[in-house]
Amino acid sequence: MAKILTITNQKGGVGKTTTCVNLAASLVATKKRVLLIDLDPQGNATMGSGVDKHELEHSVYELLTDQAKIEQAIVRNSPAGYDLIGANGDLTAAEVELLQLPRREFRLKMALMELADEYDFVLIDNPPSLNLLTVNALSASCGVIIPMQCEYYALEGISALIGTIDKINQRLNPKLKIEGILRTMFDPRMSLTKDVSSHLVEYFGDKVYRTVIPRNVRLAEAPSHGLPALLYDKNSRGAMAYLSLAGELIRRTEQEQAQARETVQEAD
Repeated sequence: MAKILTITNQKGGVGKTTTCVNLAASLVATKKRVLLIDLDPQGNATMGSGVDKHELEHSVYELLTDQAKIEQAIVRNSPAGYDLIGANGDLTAAEVELLQLPRREFRLKMALMELADEYDFVLIDNPPSLNLLTVNALSASCGVIIPMQCEYYALEGISALIGTIDKINQRLNPKLKIEGILRTMFDPRMSLTKDVSSHLVEYFGDKVYRTVIPRNVRLAEAPSHGLPALLYDKNSRGAMAYLSLAGELIRRTEQEQAQARETVQEAD
């Protein structure tokens, strides 16, 4: 059964797409089966995976509006190494069209049910706003990874996002939870960075990933080459950080699965 994770933050510029692309590539490097879904009309995750968003035969837009089956929408074995459902500007129209469709909040969830056993991880990249696309992602997921910079305004933004996650949990998806908080563009030389980081650990505890993503030139350059950092410069600090994050995510997932098995055995 695939573990479906939404990578989101209602604040822009915090490394959502960078995290989605590089975490997907790092999971593939550990031999995991990965599907990345781009739910942002800008299509940055699509382009960053080495796929031209303008050349997509079927995108996530057609998938959500019943104009294509999920098998038609998947780009198998993208240049980045994982499977991809891409996005482009067509997705802008999806919000209006979704309003007219039945079970509009669950369109993505219903589509993914067909692939439940085909992948180990499904990662969903989102636009930096709360809209019907983001609601579809959260309704389909079991967990949320929140990338955030360690700055003052980020703390304000995360409280709003937590409120959104709580509402989705109560009304649409009782399985939804915060999977982890990821500190991005991390610069330990700045006192504010260290202060905000300490507040995050104090408030969220072990929800905060031990891995931090540093400010790194190679991470910034890689998307212009249509590659994750791991394929652009595997020895860069950014690439190594995302490999570490993948390992941490896998360990947490395996621990959860082991605990679930123990609970079932005790119940029997």
